[in-house]
Amino acid sequence: MTKKTATVRARMEPGLKKETERILEQLGLNTTEAIRIFFKQVKLQRGLPFEMKIPNEKTHQAIVEAKSGQKVKEFETTEELFEDLDI
Repeated sequence: MTKKTATVRARMEPGLKKETERILEQLGLNTTEAIRIFFKQVKLQRGLPFEMKIPNEKTHQAIVEAKSGQKVKEFETTEELFEDLDI
């Protein structure tokens, strides 16, 4: 096994770190293990192990509206949601 001597340091918001560590704990992982998995997947995939793309203008506008609380619909049940979506 290769000796682990390299260090990775990153700055992030404390809340993001805390919530992420809570989720990782539920998965049985610690931060170091999660970072190692991420790095191995980057190496294996030869890029990020998930799709990243810039949203088109329509999607971007929907995100802006949702974040500001505009044009947001709420439903009491999934049936109401499906009816609104006509499915």
